[in-house]
Amino acid sequence: MQTQHLDGKKYLQRFILILASLVLATSAIAFPANATGIYQIPKLTPGGSPWVIDQSEVLSRINESTISSNLEKLAKQTGNEVRIVTIRRLDYGETPESFAKGLFKKWFPTPEAQANQTLLVIDTLSSGTAIETGAKSLLTNDIASSVVNETILAPLKQDEKYNQAFLDASSRLIAVLSGEPDPGPPQIVSGVSTERTFKTAEETGSSNATVWVIGFLIAATVIPMATYYLYVK
Repeated sequence: MQTQHLDGKKYLQRFILILASLVLATSAIAFPANATGIYQIPKLTPGGSPWVIDQSEVLSRINESTISSNLEKLAKQTGNEVRIVTIRRLDYGETPESFAKGLFKKWFPTPEAQANQTLLVIDTLSSGTAIETGAKSLLTNDIASSVVNETILAPLKQDEKYNQAFLDASSRLIAVLSGEPDPGPPQIVSGVSTERTFKTAEETGSSNATVWVIGFLIAATVIPMATYYLYVK
């Protein structure tokens, strides 16, 4: 009977270790999913495209096409180029600022190549936004900061209107880089509630991952106990 008890204990320990490994592997796969690194962003073609890379898929095809067409027109008329990149979430330890700097250097490795460039990046999970400009850009630090913190964030606070945010941002950037007066940030209507009453796709995905992990932990506890009980009995 003592030997049977020891064998049952070893079986229980082995079973728990297997399930614990499965839980860790599942959580490791679930949480970093959709994270984007600089190496995952494609290189620019000799013609300068793409102008918009929407990895988060928050822009409609019509608006993405409109923005791309306007940015291409700006480049042909002035030599000033703007590119917009959206990502679902950043790699661990990355920030929108560090990602934008890294991608800016990847696409434009020399000061000469960077001179007339502007790069706008947004992480849609956190709404973190960053902008990088070249030395000859007409975009001042104050305007760049306003584009990031006002022009883009204002529509996002109103039910996450990404299309409106990027249409406004691209229009403002095009105006300034064309030598026109800065139209400024959009007017914010006071008294309007900006609190979301629904979960985003990222939040839903994170919640589902948590449920799966909790389910595995419960299974790792209950199944071995029931199996051991039946085994001993």
